Amino acid sequence: MEIANTDIITTSRPYSKLAGFAKLNKFRLGSLVVFSAVITYLTVAEPINWMEVLALSVGGLLVTSAANGFNQIIERDLDKLMNRTKDRPMPTGVLSVNEALLFCSSIGVIGTILLWVYTNPLCGIIGFVSILLYALAYTPLKRITPFAVFVGAFPGALPTLIGGVAATEGFGEITFFTALLFTIQFVWQFPHFWSLAWFNNEDYEKANFHLLPSSGGKDDFSKFQILLYSVFLLVVSIFPFVFGFVGLISISACILCGFALLLQAYNFYRVPTDAHAKRLFFVTLLYLPLVQVALMTKA
Repeated sequence: MEIANTDIITTSRPYSKLAGFAKLNKFRLGSLVVFSAVITYLTVAEPINWMEVLALSVGGLLVTSAANGFNQIIERDLDKLMNRTKDRPMPTGVLSVNEALLFCSSIGVIGTILLWVYTNPLCGIIGFVSILLYALAYTPLKRITPFAVFVGAFPGALPTLIGGVAATEGFGEITFFTALLFTIQFVWQFPHFWSLAWFNNEDYEKANFHLLPSSGGKDDFSKFQILLYSVFLLVVSIFPFVFGFVGLISISACILCGFALLLQAYNFYRVPTDAHAKRLFFVTLLYLPLVQVALMTKA
């Protein structure tokens, strides 16, 4: 009965196929991912090659959009069950499976080629791997184990790795500085995504998604893990200074942002309501670009 009602609601608000492709690939989210890749490139590159920046921006957006699109294709029946996803183009029937597959496959291939040709081969390989990890590992694991978030954190942080690798010559390489920047974004995803999963938990349960760290959902273990990883994030954000890549101004900004996030995480731990989880989620959205810009200055 619930599924039938959902179908009626979603099909009552049709939109164009063009809008459907935009929704399928989450271009707004993709632009935030591209920001991480570009800001990392600008942090690492010496000198800056603006053709590489353009290729990184377009190729990174296409690769990310393809991964998001494949995710929606695989979960099209599950998306009908959740309020936050029932208006997506697949559940509403705005796009067919074949249309979505053709579009996502095309932009995924084009994005990979752009990264490979105009930056370096390793950059293209990592971009392609990010699609596979997101669609074929993270997506199915969401219904099996809370460990899915750990797996999903890898493709979620790969844009930083892609940006750093794009700044290197030849086949491409992963420098130690790039690895540190990757680690910051990797750890950031846990308080970021778990806070989102907390206030969307009831909706996720409709599709049997396990996206909080505890199989018990909103329990003491989950809220403790959110606080613990907020502490980890503050610690790893200091590593670029410890290893001499940035100066006192940059690391001071990172520490200030880290304590602001940790304070909100502690408030959530004391009073684990959806409202506090939403505040923490909002702080995490501000945290990452601010820290990335601070590290870029290297001051």
